[in-house]
Amino acid sequence: MGMTMTQKILAAHAGLDHVEAGQLIEAQLDLVLGNDITSPVAIHEMDKMTVDTVFDKDKIALVMDHFIPNKDIKSAEHCKCVREFACRHDITNYFDVGQMGIEHALLPEKGLTVAGDVIIGADSHTCTYGALGAFSTGVGSTDMAAGMATGKAWFKVPSAIKFNIVGKPKKWVSGKDVILHIIGMIGVDGALYKSMEFVGEGIKNLSMDDRFTIANMAIEAGGKNGIFPVDDLAIEYMKEHSKRPYTAYEADEDAVYEAEYTIDLSTLEPTVAFPHLPENTKTISEIGEPVVVDQSVIGSCTNGRIDDLRVAARILKGRKVKKGLRCIVIPATQAIYLQAMEEGLLKIFIEAGAVVSTPTCGPCLGGYMGILAAGERCISTTNRNFVGRMGHVESEVYLASPAVAAASAVTGYICAPEELGL
Repeated sequence: MGMTMTQKILAAHAGLDHVEAGQLIEAQLDLVLGNDITSPVAIHEMDKMTVDTVFDKDKIALVMDHFIPNKDIKSAEHCKCVREFACRHDITNYFDVGQMGIEHALLPEKGLTVAGDVIIGADSHTCTYGALGAFSTGVGSTDMAAGMATGKAWFKVPSAIKFNIVGKPKKWVSGKDVILHIIGMIGVDGALYKSMEFVGEGIKNLSMDDRFTIANMAIEAGGKNGIFPVDDLAIEYMKEHSKRPYTAYEADEDAVYEAEYTIDLSTLEPTVAFPHLPENTKTISEIGEPVVVDQSVIGSCTNGRIDDLRVAARILKGRKVKKGLRCIVIPATQAIYLQAMEEGLLKIFIEAGAVVSTPTCGPCLGGYMGILAAGERCISTTNRNFVGRMGHVESEVYLASPAVAAASAVTGYICAPEELGL
């Protein structure tokens, strides 16, 4: 019986010739990730262990991104805890104000994630790095502590679902629409503890930013991880950003999948997830009465990359944000912020009446930089729209692509760019 991409990576890191779904293994780790919310818990757990230091100071990444720059005393104390730990253990990849970015955009940009890696992170969207052909998954802070101390983690080998991607997307359809369509189709538990493996000739029509977005939201379908094959585009990205060697794994022809789906990109429309679950999706054409919004957020680990900002700027150029609506644009990293500035995108946003924030997760988790009051609605390029996710429990979050979020910021209600004549 053959193995999937994920199973081959896990077998190699467990020192085994073969693994099967459901098997318990101990695997060597290539990277352990934490942020300013989850790392302090892991650090306190590690303090209880009889270890003097971390397993490898080069294979730990600590990214201050959720409440940075610090929004209050508690967040400042969290960051101080992590900063002191990073200094004490001489952690190579510690990213604070001035160098930090949203973790899941920052680490690939810094070349810390490559194909064939096994990566754990104390953040559920660690599955993002599957876009490069890595096995990456979110864990709890206790597992992060064990990983920092030993360089190993226990896994139950996941079974897999195959998504055969065909066709070419229409204008204004992006990776966000693809993954929202999939989640709407299989549900938020449709891939529970399974590997979501994306294959097919249509992948060549998805940019790396599209793939990062799709892999990022695998967890929203319950997936253990999402993973893409290592093609020329992925190799080009890794060569540009990383000096680390990589290993490309391919699924065996007789690999076992629990289910298979075909996704024809040419049939997809801009898609929106209505409150309060990512599976509650409607295409733009299925929305009846206009859904008026109070805020538009364009950013996050899902959609704060340069392609996302370019799309938003294309729509906002020469237009104005609807009076009474707040539009918040958040470049995902300092490098993306700088590139957007050099390309004139920030000028477009500001002239349109939007604000541009320092890189932060802020509004996505109801942290800061865009909290909602009771009764308010937000169209957002983030990844979750649970009750109270972005503020008051009586607020509402609608998930969409940067194109839809930008167009909606102009009209004041959820719409596609076509309504603006684009």
